Amino acid sequence: MGAPFAYVDDLGPARVIEIHEGRTGLRAVVVVDNVACGPAIGGVRMAPDVTVEECFRLARAMTLKSAAAGLPHGGAKAVIAGDPRMDPERKELWIRAFACAIRDLEEYVPGPDMGTDERAMAWIHDEIGRAIGRPPEVGGIPLDEIGATGFGLAIAADVAAPRAGIELAGARVAVQGFGAVGRHAARFLAERGAVLVAASDSGGAVVAPDGLDVAALAAHKQAGHSVAGFPGGERRVEATLVDVDCEVWIPAARPDVLTAANAGLLQARLVLQGANIPATPEAESILHRRGVIVVPDFVANAGGLICGVVEYRGGSAEAAFATIAEKVRENTAAVLDRAASADLSPRDAAVAMAAERVRRAMAWRRWW
Repeated sequence: MGAPFAYVDDLGPARVIEIHEGRTGLRAVVVVDNVACGPAIGGVRMAPDVTVEECFRLARAMTLKSAAAGLPHGGAKAVIAGDPRMDPERKELWIRAFACAIRDLEEYVPGPDMGTDERAMAWIHDEIGRAIGRPPEVGGIPLDEIGATGFGLAIAADVAAPRAGIELAGARVAVQGFGAVGRHAARFLAERGAVLVAASDSGGAVVAPDGLDVAALAAHKQAGHSVAGFPGGERRVEATLVDVDCEVWIPAARPDVLTAANAGLLQARLVLQGANIPATPEAESILHRRGVIVVPDFVANAGGLICGVVEYRGGSAEAAFATIAEKVRENTAAVLDRAASADLSPRDAAVAMAAERVRRAMAWRRWW
């Protein structure tokens, strides 16, 4: 899965665990990036092509996300090399084997991510007694079902849109990755009067300049169909939506979908990063020079993590939404204010703010 030490600095990682389970064929990596603020929380990602480098980058994003949100937790990530669409019984066996392998890694609290869901978190919790994003029947808040991350993106849009010269009512939105995050972001933005003009998933894309019916598209997707087959717009074979004419663009799929090679095609004035690390540093620099506001992933998409922390501490869904609204609004404003006053990109401003908080926490630890 790649070289294990591509991303090491004074913040972390605190621990890197490589897992090989011979009976099941399970191969996985866990990166616990930083625990200075508290136990590290991070999703379990399952995909055939995951890499150690990806795991390092995602773990650091979680450290920064927790710190930016002012949460008493550090960041971590786990990747499992496998097809998440494998036979359900085999997948459960793999997830339970993974849980058993991290039983003694008490500084890591797993959560759902691409390729895993609340069922997987129920299996992990059953094995080791710790996981967030569990089904409500076992004490969880189903963050994907209620749309916690998508709600946070909409809150970030409330703050960022006026700074980008955008009125959300009537703003055209494109969502690349109409899954658990993207479809809820579209729903919450539609409630604000925004118009979804394009959506994509792994099967392709649908584009409708006059707008898509968000509820109907979500129902179509939930029924197991690709958005590309939705009858309300023009079908595209390619899933990329970088060139779609819109005001707000939301990458909510894989890492590095926006690069130096395609950033020049982007027509939006505001990018809300629903996925983790969806753009390369070069792409973000290009957009910043053009005056496009990019709200970084660990600020914009912190809603899911915040919801998980509320669940971890025994709170309700209502408490989670209130906390998401408060923290995402405050942190988006703080980052954009700092970026403007110091002539920084939003990411540079956000990283500086979060890293300062982590280092202050590290200073209180006896040893690191």
